[in-house]
Amino acid sequence: METTSRTTPVGARALPGSNAGALRWILLGAIAPISWGSVYFVTLHWIPAEEPFTAAALRALPAGLLLLAVRRRLPRGAWWWRAALLGVLNCSAFFVLVYWAAKLLPTSIAAMLMSLSPIAMMLIASGLVAERPTVRRLLGAVMGLLGVVLLMAGAVGAIDGWGVVASVTGMAMYALGSVLAKRWSGQVDAIASSSWQLTAGGLLLVPFALSFEGVPSALTATAVLGYAYIAIVATAIAFVCWFGALRHLTAGQVGLLGLLNPVTGVVIGVLLGGELLAPWQWLGIATVLAGITIGQTAARRRRAPLVTA
Repeated sequence: METTSRTTPVGARALPGSNAGALRWILLGAIAPISWGSVYFVTLHWIPAEEPFTAAALRALPAGLLLLAVRRRLPRGAWWWRAALLGVLNCSAFFVLVYWAAKLLPTSIAAMLMSLSPIAMMLIASGLVAERPTVRRLLGAVMGLLGVVLLMAGAVGAIDGWGVVASVTGMAMYALGSVLAKRWSGQVDAIASSSWQLTAGGLLLVPFALSFEGVPSALTATAVLGYAYIAIVATAIAFVCWFGALRHLTAGQVGLLGLLNPVTGVVIGVLLGGELLAPWQWLGIATVLAGITIGQTAARRRRAPLVTA
């Protein structure tokens, strides 16, 4: 008698992103870069110019303490130094470097350099978490970079060398911090991990802010609302979504979602700021979205051969 089997071969693993359940994590992960993209508009219109250490501390520490109050769990063992390390890579140093890059570079150049982060995350993940970058995700990353170049074309200005250093260093640090958080994600949930690294990063910033910039001046009600939005939505909620997605998806998939950041910033400028886009910029947006979509798909697994008996 002949029987037919379509079961998965022994030892085969399901590919991340190959089942419908991954879609939920893709959508949740997308919340983070979309909220980060809105920070540009909020900062420009609601928040006065601040010094980098003070601005970073006001963003990280309240968000971390809020999540700590929600989760009510302190680090244990190795997580004390891990929280401090992730706090530097993903919060304190990263926020300050991004601020300096924004001050020293045209937005277009800073966005282009940051759009290299998906490739950086894939390369780092191949060494730290044994995730080999697939052709589809590499193609998606290249398309995303091309789309950002088109989106920001025509806005290039003077390029400051230190601004490039700050932008590339910040991008590399966040890519490393994200992959390390993924490597350790099986031990704690995303809320706990986010609360610890944001609190640690914020506390590390406080002495620098007070030493170099002094006590912040009184803030207007609009500025308070702006900081509250950035701390709660664009930091606390965004970090939980980002690191939660990293727990369930590959670093390449999540890294590609980060390309929604510049797209969101530009679209908000069109919708709320009355800005106009050239045709090639709309093509850039379409290219970025296509690259993200391609990178989220997984190659189909080969069916197991027919078994006869």
